[in-house]
Amino acid sequence: MSYINVILHAVWGTKNRHPFLTKQIRREVFQHIAKYANEKGIKVDRINGYHNHVHCLFRLDSKLTISKVLQFLKGESSYWINQNKLTPNKFEWADEYYVGSVNPYDLIKIRSYIDNQEKHHNKKTFDEEWESLMNNDPLT
Repeated sequence: MSYINVILHAVWGTKNRHPFLTKQIRREVFQHIAKYANEKGIKVDRINGYHNHVHCLFRLDSKLTISKVLQFLKGESSYWINQNKLTPNKFEWADEYYVGSVNPYDLIKIRSYIDNQEKHHNKKTFDEEWESLMNNDPLT
């Protein structure tokens, strides 16, 4: 039997970086994404974020591509947010996203980083964080 251990850290934002994701909405949306991912066979390890973006740590299996996973998670969640009228205006995710591979030895550090998004974003904006990701800078 083959064993695949590909761990990915994905980050995506709201369209135009609009701060739709209040604390209450985040909790509902992240629970929904995790539940939906599980139904699709996507093993989410962590999911969290802040007012205008999401961090998701998941394992990729052999049946899905990265783009398909992100299409499932972003597409279905935006549909669900709009169907349940969680935001006053039409909700959309931005088209772009970041996905990077995670060394299993760095899991504790990445989990902590994702778990502490509110604290992290008291010091650094999402735009600054995004720039760091695009430049392959360490997450700090």
